[in-house]
Amino acid sequence: MSNSSSLFLTGKKVFNFITQEEKTDSLSKWSESNLKKTQRIKKIVCGTGPHFLVWKKPNKLEFYQKDNKKRKYQLPKNETIKDIVSSYYTYLILTESGKVWSLANSNRYKEVPLLDADQSTFEEIRPVTFFEEKKLFVNSLAMGSASGYYLCNGDQLYASGSNHPGVGSIGEENKPTVVKNFKGSEILTVSSAYTHSILINNEGQTFSCGHQQTNGLGVQKTIFTLIPQLKEKKAVQLATGMILTLILTDQNKLYGWGFDDRLYPTDKPNKNKNLEIPAKIKLPGFFTNYLGSKDMIQIASGSGVCFLYIDFKNTLSDDLRLLSKSKKFCDCEIGTLGTQIPVHKNLIECRTKLTIDQIQNKLFVEKSINKEQTLSFLKWIYYDEISDFKKLEQTFGLLELTFPPSVDNTLEKDIAQLYKDDDSKDFKILVKIEDQDEEDNENKENKEGNYEEIPVHKFILYARSGFFRAMFDYVNKKENTNKIQDYTNKSIKSLKILIKYFYTNSIVLTANQDPELIVDELSDAVEYYQLNDQCNLENELLKIKNQFDLN
Repeated sequence: MSNSSSLFLTGKKVFNFITQEEKTDSLSKWSESNLKKTQRIKKIVCGTGPHFLVWKKPNKLEFYQKDNKKRKYQLPKNETIKDIVSSYYTYLILTESGKVWSLANSNRYKEVPLLDADQSTFEEIRPVTFFEEKKLFVNSLAMGSASGYYLCNGDQLYASGSNHPGVGSIGEENKPTVVKNFKGSEILTVSSAYTHSILINNEGQTFSCGHQQTNGLGVQKTIFTLIPQLKEKKAVQLATGMILTLILTDQNKLYGWGFDDRLYPTDKPNKNKNLEIPAKIKLPGFFTNYLGSKDMIQIASGSGVCFLYIDFKNTLSDDLRLLSKSKKFCDCEIGTLGTQIPVHKNLIECRTKLTIDQIQNKLFVEKSINKEQTLSFLKWIYYDEISDFKKLEQTFGLLELTFPPSVDNTLEKDIAQLYKDDDSKDFKILVKIEDQDEEDNENKENKEGNYEEIPVHKFILYARSGFFRAMFDYVNKKENTNKIQDYTNKSIKSLKILIKYFYTNSIVLTANQDPELIVDELSDAVEYYQLNDQCNLENELLKIKNQFDLN
């Protein structure tokens, strides 16, 4: 991230940002701040001045500037935005066609590497002609305070600007110049900051160049050089700010350096700390408590502030969000000051380890909780969202639950435990038995005629599979039943593995299962069962392929 005040990225969830605040004793601390619901916003990029650019639609942008009216921009209809970066008073927009467009304050034009002879303005978006003239397709770009990087044609890395942009020169490079010691195909990511640039290669090694106080090397370099302290660490993310650089490893370990000790969330001051080389940064406990096995920390660093937030890979949360909105198969209600909210009993009790009656008695008998507070509580129940920290903390207090919830009380772990609770399963899938010698048929007590029964929670099937949603809607028009026939021709073993995946988000094979058959049948299941989370299931199948050498 460049020398800008902040950067917000939004996705399907509402993120709780973890920021750093300065305390009176000159020590920084982590604090939590909420980002309002901005699902329609794809990216917000802030420049150095009192202005920022908002990307909402595929080819439309909005520009906000203090004391000025909001401006709206639209790229040509055949252009779709891919990314936006900023530096000082400049914004560069990359489109899917490989073209670069610019917005800039013409009065500050000379301070940034705009690449074009024509001066850009905030009045209109203009194309950057350099790449078209060179017939270069731009795959990605990054900008620092006075330097920029452009990965072109998939294998050529160009740099422009000053502050040692990696081309072996300490002077100004007004036009993009090829970086000497790296090919684009060798690069995972690159970022540029105030007086330095950082690069991570495909093997996770971290390289840098630029001013010695901020490049992590402790010495001045004009080309990318390996940082020794991170040689054995596999870096997966980086964030470069004006005075602080962050590196995240594949083990969710955070390292940072810079020249302002107050930006480190340390337990006590260390006057002798060498800020020129990377040091491990302790993550806040209440933040890491929310990390599930498939969640990833995201990092960003700006001018005097850095952000940590969780990129939720837990697809259960997305699917159960759909369930909470549909209200399908709700089997009880939670009452609150004259309002009854339909809920799913098994899910509520699984997450709280309390019965519905206990919750009613603790929360609502004395009318100690209102509708707004109840809805905040249900957001955590259904999709692990903490939209209002104080309200949820108050609810947890009334229920005598530990707050914030620990890593053992995440949605993913709670639902995985629910899979083991056969007594609460309220539904059965009937699977036709084609092969009487099939090993699964030894469970004779579960057989009904020529079918085997697979117990499951109805709300899980509805949330996770479009196939079962459609089947439920069809059957429910005829009669209310707690059984449904699955017309698939897949093996019972594969279906059982898939049902377990619905609860656990993972696939684990036993020694007596044929991995090749399971992979083939579950690969077909992605489309057949209309799974919302195709990507995650495919990743799980890829792991099995690699494990058993099926590629």
